[in-house]
Amino acid sequence: MVQEGENRVLNRAPKAHFSDNNVYFPKLGERRGNGSFGEGVTTLNYGIRAMAISIPGFAYHKALKVRISHLFLACEVNCLMLAMDNIEMHFRFLQARKNLVAAFQSVVTERRMQRKSNTYSTKKKDMLDALIDVKDEKGETLDDEEIIDIMLMYLNAGHESSGHTTMWAAVFLQQHPEYLQIAKEEQDRIVKKRPPTQEGLNLKEIREMEYLPKVIDETLRLITFSLMVFREAKTDVNISGYTIPKGWKALVWFRSIHLDPEIYPNPKAFDPDRWNDYNAKAGTFLPFGAGSRLCPGNDLAKLEISIFLHHFLLNYKLERLNPGSKIMYLPHTRPRDNCLAIIRKKQPSQT
Repeated sequence: MVQEGENRVLNRAPKAHFSDNNVYFPKLGERRGNGSFGEGVTTLNYGIRAMAISIPGFAYHKALKVRISHLFLACEVNCLMLAMDNIEMHFRFLQARKNLVAAFQSVVTERRMQRKSNTYSTKKKDMLDALIDVKDEKGETLDDEEIIDIMLMYLNAGHESSGHTTMWAAVFLQQHPEYLQIAKEEQDRIVKKRPPTQEGLNLKEIREMEYLPKVIDETLRLITFSLMVFREAKTDVNISGYTIPKGWKALVWFRSIHLDPEIYPNPKAFDPDRWNDYNAKAGTFLPFGAGSRLCPGNDLAKLEISIFLHHFLLNYKLERLNPGSKIMYLPHTRPRDNCLAIIRKKQPSQT
C-alpha cells in the first residue's frame, strides 16, 4: 500500500486509491502498467479544469476540436479553474485522454466478446456489466462511447480527491503530534480488540471509529478539494435583500464557507476537536456538495481514506523534506513539491 523511502506523497496516494477502484473496474489493474494509467487520470483531471474560453490558442478551444466528451465539456463549463496555456501540458492532456480511452475501449470490447460466449457468467456483475445492461425508458442501451465517458467520469472524480485528502490528513497529523497520538491510539485499540481469526480491517471496525472521522472531516473542511459549484436561478431568488434574477448564474464558493470565522472559530487552524459533539448546520459543511447533486461517491471516499490512514498510522511515519514548500491552490490545494517526503516503516518497538 505504501512505498518506503523518498516519495512525492501526492504522486503516491492516488495510486493507492486507484487500486481500490479495481473493485468497480477490475480489468483496469491489468492495463495500468507502471502507474501510467493512474498518471493519465491525474493529467486528465488537471486538463478538464481548463477555463471555458473558446478562442484559438486556449486549451478549451483546442479540446473542442478533438471532441472531448459531452460529460467532460459540462465539467469544464462548471469548473472555472486553471487555464492550460502551457503547450506541453495541453498535449500531455490530449495524449492522456487518448490513452485512457484506448484502455477503456479494449476493456469494453473484451467484455462484450466474453458476454457473447457461452462460458461467461453474469451472476457476479461489476459496474461494466451494469453499464452494458442498462436501458433507458425507450429500451435503448448505451454504446461504447457513452460507456467509456461514464467510466472516465467516475474514475476521474474519485482518483484525485481521495488522494489529495489522504495526503493532507497525513501532513496535518504530522504537524500536530497531539492529534496524531490520539488518532494512532484509536487504531491501536481496534487492532488489540480484533479476534485472532480476523484478517485485516473490516467495515464494522471502521464504523466504530470516532476520532478518525473527525480528522477526515477537518481535513476536508480545511483543504476544500472542490472549490465551488455553479447553479442557474430557475426563478427570481431573494437572498438577504438581494435579488438573483431568473436565468442568472450563481457561484457557490465553498472555501469561503469552510473558512468563515462565524461558522468555524479560528478557521485556518487544523483542529479535529472542533467536531466534538458538533453537527454542522445545513449549508455550512459542503466538501461533497449538497442537495440532489450531492456527490454519490462521498461515503466511498471516506471509506477509502479511513482504510489508508488506518494502515498508515499503525505502520509508517512521514517526514517532509520541504515543510515550508509553497502552496498551490489551483486546480486543487497542494504543496508545490507534491509533498516530497521520506516515508519510514515503523519498527515493532515504535508501534
